[in-house]
Amino acid sequence: MRVQVPPLALLYIWIKNTVSLVKRNDKYIDISCCSNEWENFLGWRVGYGSKYEQNVSVPKWIRNNKKLVLLCLRGLFETDGSVYFDRKYKMANFVTTISKLAGDVMDLISQVGFRANMQILESRNKKTKYTIRISRNAEKFIKTVGINKS
Repeated sequence: MRVQVPPLALLYIWIKNTVSLVKRNDKYIDISCCSNEWENFLGWRVGYGSKYEQNVSVPKWIRNNKKLVLLCLRGLFETDGSVYFDRKYKMANFVTTISKLAGDVMDLISQVGFRANMQILESRNKKTKYTIRISRNAEKFIKTVGINKS
């Protein structure tokens, strides 16, 4: 079983607030934390609309630390992304309807030395959908970031 140590920027929350760990099985643990400090770290506010309505982005304290950039990309691709084969070539993509987040993800990918393409489409619900795809060196990107979709 592998558990990631929380980033140093969140250590205060980890120590000062209620954190619970629930083992789901041999591979997964749910971690939850109740705190009034999340808004300060994440840059969006509870009760002021959805993440889409607040046009959330990746905080500067993450963008300024390569280790945190890699962890952030891993989390984004594992939750809202996919790894797949297209004509025998491995690909990775990330999908969001949040324009600022899409731009940040493109920047983070570039920051760690890879190139991505972004496709912009209007979805059925009239929200713009941003699909960020890594086709060149996707296998290396997946390994570098540590993406595990199994």
